[in-house]
Amino acid sequence: MAGKKAGIILALLFVLAGQKVNGQNRLLNYAEIFGNDWQKALSFLEENEGWMRPALTVFNIPYDEAVAVIFPELVRYSALRDKMEITMLKTLYRNLGDDYANFSVGVFQVKPAFAGEIHERVFTGTDKELRSLFRKRSSFPNKRLYRASIISDLENPETELNYLIAFYRLCEKRFGNEWPDKESKIRFFATAYNTGRLNNENEIKAMSEKKFFNTKLFKTENYSYAEVALYWYTNFK
Repeated sequence: MAGKKAGIILALLFVLAGQKVNGQNRLLNYAEIFGNDWQKALSFLEENEGWMRPALTVFNIPYDEAVAVIFPELVRYSALRDKMEITMLKTLYRNLGDDYANFSVGVFQVKPAFAGEIHERVFTGTDKELRSLFRKRSSFPNKRLYRASIISDLENPETELNYLIAFYRLCEKRFGNEWPDKESKIRFFATAYNTGRLNNENEIKAMSEKKFFNTKLFKTENYSYAEVALYWYTNFK
């Protein structure tokens, strides 16, 4: 009996070891899990790499690393774009701000509050190149028009990409560009992007292990956003 129990325990240990290698869940095939939505995301990249890659290159941002950061959002957008009804949310945000409505917008699924934070950090920072991507907040007659401009930016992939560019550069400036490996950097940047956090390094690292990413309108099984990003980078770049 003791030998049988030992055998069961050993088998479980092998299973657990197989599930986690270098912090990554190697047994999950995210392309298979997300199926057609994954393929739609790949198709989007195929159709839009022609303008995305040069836009990122201008700011010295590696295309594959940047795409890894946002690829899970492309999958999520593909899953939800035919199901989302956010007209009322847009109206609430334009008129009352993100305290009343904060929701993911566009193919890269940026939330208006996060876009606003990125915009503010750009104009309080010293990176003149980034400032060329946006209009100053003071150039808008009122808050409503400023918020409307953010919505407009996020609904257009070419202007929404500017927020990814700014986010990436801001992350490099704040958290440095020296990483043990590219995977560690992608894991960190992807988590920061998905959670909309640019403040606390330890908080971002802690969030990278949590599973809260899904592509459904209603509660379902969740996955690690960082792991999905790394899966694309490892298998599809």
